[in-house]
Amino acid sequence: MNRLMKALGLVTAGWAIWRLFGPDLQPTYQGVQERPIHVPGRSVFVGHREFFVREVGPTDAPPLVLIHGWAFNSEMTFFQVIPALAERYRVIIPDLRNHGKSDRIRGRFEIEDLADELAGILDALGISKAAFFGYSLGGLVAQTFAFRYPDRVERLMLGATAARPVARLRPATRVAFWLGRAGARFSKKEPVRFTYTFLTASRLLDPAYGRWMWASLLDRDPTLYYESGNAIWRYDARKWVGRLRAPTMIVIPTEDRVMVAAAQYELARLLPDARVVEIEGAGHESILSRPEEYVAAIEAYLDGDSDD
Repeated sequence: MNRLMKALGLVTAGWAIWRLFGPDLQPTYQGVQERPIHVPGRSVFVGHREFFVREVGPTDAPPLVLIHGWAFNSEMTFFQVIPALAERYRVIIPDLRNHGKSDRIRGRFEIEDLADELAGILDALGISKAAFFGYSLGGLVAQTFAFRYPDRVERLMLGATAARPVARLRPATRVAFWLGRAGARFSKKEPVRFTYTFLTASRLLDPAYGRWMWASLLDRDPTLYYESGNAIWRYDARKWVGRLRAPTMIVIPTEDRVMVAAAQYELARLLPDARVVEIEGAGHESILSRPEEYVAAIEAYLDGDSDD
């Protein structure tokens, strides 16, 4: 046991020294590197806090707000679906707090804070009512927004999300967040390398976008990253989500192991009048692996009448 502890100590010390004094290594990129989409944006203020938002599509088209997931900003989450949706809708893509180019805001917060900030962003853009599609964390924000601001939601679309995201293994999940935060405070490279390798090995990312994705993954504050995780851990909408008034669609990747499919089906049971679209055999990364199915579901639902 003593030898094992000494070996672990030496490995840890070597890793720490490498991180402090070693070169800033990057992946080996293939071919000419570029950005997947070129959608300019601007910042708006909600109170004294600054939020970044992109807009694309005809300015006189129906507004569609896309709300991104945890860890990925709006561009990273939706770059595969934005071009197609922008042909018919005024697509509005904000970065939530602590993501992308929006302010890093210290301290604990709840999903309700994100919903209120989203309302402020739309106020700044002069948008009183819109359709909403929220993915993963964005789905929590979207359903909370629909509950707190029901008159501002034309249609509600929820993808890969739940009313209670962390229902099982709650103590273990909380410990994992603490340990992850501790490690990421010292070095962000290891979790970023894991995510990047998964995206490239699974062919979810065009090799030409490697440099952009690597830089985007590194652009997060470790403490604030896990503040978002803790807000997700605390979230539980089961008592009120069934009272949502907006016509709703739920898109469920049936093999999702991040926002587990069982929790997504629970949300569907709590919203019995919602349209349910299943993406068979897909995981949580399906917004990247099968974007055309999300575009088709969104367009079909927005084309329907309000009594769906």
